[in-house]
Amino acid sequence: MAANIAPASRPAGRPVDRPVDRPVDRRGILIELGGTALVVFALTVSLVGFHIKDISGGITLDLRFVDVASAVAIALVVRGWTILMRHGYHRVVAISAAAVAALLVVSLLFGGAGVQPWLPFKAELLQWLLAVLSAGFAIGAGLRISRDGRSGVAGHDGAALDEQDALMDRVGAHVQRNSLWIGGVLFAAAACFPFMPGVNLQYLDIGVLVLTYIMLGWGLNIVVGLAGLLDLGYVAFYAVGAYSFALFASPDSPLLQDLGLTEGISFWLCLPFAGLMAALAGVALGFPVLRLRGDYLAIVTLGFGEMIRVTLLNFYSLTKGPDGISNIPPPSLLGYSTQSKMDEETLQNTTEFHTAMGWDFNQADTTILLYFVILAMALTTNFFTVRVRKLPVGRAWEALREDEVACRSLGINPTNTKLTAFGFGAMFGGFAGSFFATRQTFVSPESFTFIESAVILAIVVLGGFGSQIGVVVAAFLLIGLPEIFREVQEYRMLFFGGSMVLIMLWRPAGLLAHREPTIRMHGRKGRGGRAEADRAT
Repeated sequence: MAANIAPASRPAGRPVDRPVDRPVDRRGILIELGGTALVVFALTVSLVGFHIKDISGGITLDLRFVDVASAVAIALVVRGWTILMRHGYHRVVAISAAAVAALLVVSLLFGGAGVQPWLPFKAELLQWLLAVLSAGFAIGAGLRISRDGRSGVAGHDGAALDEQDALMDRVGAHVQRNSLWIGGVLFAAAACFPFMPGVNLQYLDIGVLVLTYIMLGWGLNIVVGLAGLLDLGYVAFYAVGAYSFALFASPDSPLLQDLGLTEGISFWLCLPFAGLMAALAGVALGFPVLRLRGDYLAIVTLGFGEMIRVTLLNFYSLTKGPDGISNIPPPSLLGYSTQSKMDEETLQNTTEFHTAMGWDFNQADTTILLYFVILAMALTTNFFTVRVRKLPVGRAWEALREDEVACRSLGINPTNTKLTAFGFGAMFGGFAGSFFATRQTFVSPESFTFIESAVILAIVVLGGFGSQIGVVVAAFLLIGLPEIFREVQEYRMLFFGGSMVLIMLWRPAGLLAHREPTIRMHGRKGRGGRAEADRAT
């Protein structure tokens, strides 16, 4: 009823970009802006406010409070735009954001050294990022002006957020319904990426890293997204897979040396073994946590991950402790080694692939091989997850995620359901760990800290629980962009953390969160609903 009365109560000639529901709380806005400035200042003063320089006369401390003040000012401007959008002042946001974006673009394209020194951040990538952010605010405000002008109703404090959530829900539902062709486009782009113009060895390495985290995210999505079991120790299975491969593949492995072997097993033979060992570790973790839920489950899995890391660190006779295991060979191709014969003693009984083909050795060829190996492994993980969701075990995972009590009442065994979720999720973590070992050619316990589990879980949460394409988007945002911005090392983690906070405030359920059931009792309404209901019954 309120929605029907609001248009009639709007005075004639009132500007579209003014709030109509309630007066602006200026005191609350000032408190909000002050809190934002305080938080940003506390973060930036420790990250970018001080810089230690090593000069000929000794070590000196460079104070960069101008950069800190600039970061606070930028945060206040962005927060101010958000508040104005929330209260309906879209025209003010559109004009000011467009002006800032135009100023930054002009200074970047035509200013040169004579104009850019006044900008607080000298890095061009940061300036482009701020320009894109400002342009995004301007476009968003312009769309709101156009939409409110057509409807004749100005937005207000809660309606804008509700409409935004509804829009993202529709986007998530659309992505899920059209996941087949969207996935096909993403696969074509990934397959052609190494051969695109301008792609060098650095971008190939970033692509390999992003695909590794996509595979890890899809593996954890089985446990967290489908089964609803919060796992903070997923890095443990990653480590088990990496060390399972390293112990049997590297000639420097204490295990092979104790067995008197001078040559390790190939990557393709060790890969299933690494996945099996990680799956066994997942089942071993599942048994003690069968009665736990929520935060208690997260604490136990976190402890399990730390136990694995400490064991690898202290079991020196097997894992070489903090020294790690080196000299891990890359994957072979058609039975030939893909590395250069740098060490005659290590590769005395092998033939390199490039030698057999009559080619000169090129490091980019090895990187391209690694890229396609992890691409195939990630696609296998995705195919398995999509197919298993339609099987009884996948439906049992979804039932367990929604309501464990109702799951028990339906006759589903929660013990077996949890163990299978932990086992399958850990198996793909082990596969990714074995690839990590062969890519790095070196493993050590320092590579499997809690921060890795946190990043993988952040990818799943940011993408949306249960969303496969959401994991791809989140992995690119959290892994790909920080690597691309590595040249601005001082501000990279600042923007990483800031983007995480903004996204969690804007879309806490995930970018593409849409938990559509795999099967419905009465089918979907509309076309094809009758046939789906018949299959369900």
